[in-house]
Amino acid sequence: MTITSVYDSIHAWIRFNFEPGLGLSKKHHILSLFHDPLAIYRATHDELRAKLPLSIAEQFMRPPMVNHAKLIQSALQWATQSGHQLLTPDHQNYPCLLKEMPDAPLLLFALGDLSRLETDAIAIVGSRNATVDGCENAKDFARFLSNQGICIISGLAYGIDAAAHEGALTGQIDSGGTIAVLGTGIDIIYPASHKELAANILMQNGLLLSELPPGAPPLPAHFPRRNRIVAGLSRGVLVVEAALKSGSLITARLANEMGREVFALPGSIHAPLSRGPHSLIQQGAKLVETGSDILSEFGFTNHTTSPKKEKKRQQSVQPPSSPLWQAIGYDPITEETLAMRVNMLPGLMQTELLTLELGGHIIRGANGTLQRARTKA
Repeated sequence: MTITSVYDSIHAWIRFNFEPGLGLSKKHHILSLFHDPLAIYRATHDELRAKLPLSIAEQFMRPPMVNHAKLIQSALQWATQSGHQLLTPDHQNYPCLLKEMPDAPLLLFALGDLSRLETDAIAIVGSRNATVDGCENAKDFARFLSNQGICIISGLAYGIDAAAHEGALTGQIDSGGTIAVLGTGIDIIYPASHKELAANILMQNGLLLSELPPGAPPLPAHFPRRNRIVAGLSRGVLVVEAALKSGSLITARLANEMGREVFALPGSIHAPLSRGPHSLIQQGAKLVETGSDILSEFGFTNHTTSPKKEKKRQQSVQPPSSPLWQAIGYDPITEETLAMRVNMLPGLMQTELLTLELGGHIIRGANGTLQRARTKA
């Protein structure tokens, strides 16, 4: 009788995952014929040939090539370290939602609290070059949803992703927390400036996930793979700001193909980053203005004030009396446009603008545009 050790099983899964020349769909088909990778590598040549083409059968009979062997060894070394966890489809913590995907990952390298994978989750994604308002919206929605016990999933990128993680981390102690899916190996944080954010996620019982081998760099081809996992782990995807051609819209499309809900936060018709969400709405995504809109879609009951309603209530308390306030409106505006809207001497306008800026009522963007600031509680 053959004795199977945990090490043998993990080794077989890792080796099978990195077998060259076979796509994920093909590998899933092969698994359906042999149940698990260990059975493949322990099968005789005749057993393999009975179910597989000759070239594939012979590949499984041969020892791994040098580069393949290095990948296997690197992954094994990582998996055997304390606190490191390797999830395969037969692991008790492997997410059920991911198993619905035809190209579900065969390996997930994980750091952190695996219980986050058992929580209902919403992905929040958007532009890396997000506006201040977009980032604040992402934080607000993430905080609100997290406080309802929903886990927030995103990709640890600049802009909306980072804001979503940060918002979830400011939730209550028993909140849903956050999961960051990486487009690199689990041992590489990209962008490097987000190392502190990643550390905070782990410190607050969050989770880092990657299907890529340790040491995998941030190559362009890696991020669409990451995006499908972000979509696959979630019950729905909220797009906050995005250009018409962006990874966020790819994530939304993948979510839709998986039968997940797609939500979009509308913005100004003049803002380039509103075009992505508006396009999604035109294609059938659900327009949302509050976190409660998302909760109601899934039949959840919210126990706290929705972020957008809270913001509106705060802003209506004491709006600035300056005539410039109404002239600025809600969209970013240049000083030249503002001057055309108001009948005010240039010197007086500059004084009023400075007063509004020092009072925290308006903010000046990197390109010099002016915009109403969000009123804090």
